[in-house]
Amino acid sequence: MQQQYAQSFLPEEDLAYTVLSDLKRVTREYATGATESSCPSIRQMFTNLLNSTLKMQGELYQVMQSQNMYNTASPVLRQEIDKQIKEYQQTQQKTSQFLQQRMGSQSQAMHAGYSHMAQQQHNQQNSHQPYYM
Repeated sequence: MQQQYAQSFLPEEDLAYTVLSDLKRVTREYATGATESSCPSIRQMFTNLLNSTLKMQGELYQVMQSQNMYNTASPVLRQEIDKQIKEYQQTQQKTSQFLQQRMGSQSQAMHAGYSHMAQQQHNQQNSHQPYYM
């Protein structure tokens, strides 16, 4: 009776996809819990939960693939992969240059600020008038 209800409610493939999606979501949450935990025992608990969830996800994927319920990605031409790698490398290089420029300008600004403060201190020390803020 219960099996008939489950079959009429949702097809097996849809149920499997739902469970697989939930396992993927839970995996992300356990990984976040493990990486953000400061307590070693809590971190270990999340790591254990993560590993068991990954195992379940892998087993479900294997069953779905063997039942032709899950289609893997189609093959991609090597030139398309190379193109994407080149684009990501260019983005990485632009980001590094941007950070270097920003860090360099911050460093220059800090250096200029320190030089200005040193000059003010020197002027204050050489002045006989009191300095009030």
